[in-house]
Amino acid sequence: MKTFVAYILLFLSFVLLSSCATFNGVKPRGVARIKHYDFYSPDLPKSFDGLEVAFISDLHYKSRFGDRRLRKLVSTLDRIEADVLLMGGDYKEGCGDTVRVLFSALGKVGTTYGKYAVLGNNDYESCCDEVRQAMARNGITLLEHRLDSLSAEDGGMIYICGIGNPFDMRGYGTPPLGGLGKDDFVIMLVHTPDYVQDIGCDIVDIAFAGHTHGGQVTLFGLYAPVIPSKYGQRFRRGLKYTDSGVPVYVSNGIGTSGPKVRMFAPSEIMVVTLHCGNGRP
Repeated sequence: MKTFVAYILLFLSFVLLSSCATFNGVKPRGVARIKHYDFYSPDLPKSFDGLEVAFISDLHYKSRFGDRRLRKLVSTLDRIEADVLLMGGDYKEGCGDTVRVLFSALGKVGTTYGKYAVLGNNDYESCCDEVRQAMARNGITLLEHRLDSLSAEDGGMIYICGIGNPFDMRGYGTPPLGGLGKDDFVIMLVHTPDYVQDIGCDIVDIAFAGHTHGGQVTLFGLYAPVIPSKYGQRFRRGLKYTDSGVPVYVSNGIGTSGPKVRMFAPSEIMVVTLHCGNGRP
């Protein structure tokens, strides 16, 4: 019995320490942790080697994520100094001033290549046009089922494919990939990871998604009794792979939905550093 208790305490200590993770000396403020990954691909142009992509999702401003935490989040994102900021939807709980204040703050985050966003199911449910307009006013590029690109001075390009309502497969089940091929480096930005699995598209090199909240309330971070995914625990959080082999980075998100509590599913900023090649040198 004592050994079992010791293991439980050790595990809880590990969870606590991981929830305070930093990135390049930047301490998380406004979120519980900064979760960093390295991603390697032979398709990545050499001019983008070392590109840092920050990803946030599911702010649900103002659930447990209010004004004070919003200011801290923006400060943390600025100090991370990511090259590009991606945003995965479900931004607000309310309209009017809520939308105005939120996107005015997020628009102040500095990046090299810009800020890109998609919408979540909550955003489509109310004041969707307000959200679109607020993004446009504050320099946030909404990729509502369209493709955009980042260009380097030497002509290298990477593509960001943003998905519209991913729960409407009849209207949005075909990704806007144009004439891109497997040699192009393609980032998919979508609200739910289920979409990446459902479309079975192997042209995509890397995908970012939210929606699951990491389960929000979990049993020691191992299992979520309730999770908004038809695939159960499979795409709950972290780096996962579809049947087509597409890596999907699934964020725990930042705010809360339903119960205003998180348990062993810490709020987070994800940062993924892109590298050329097939693996670590």
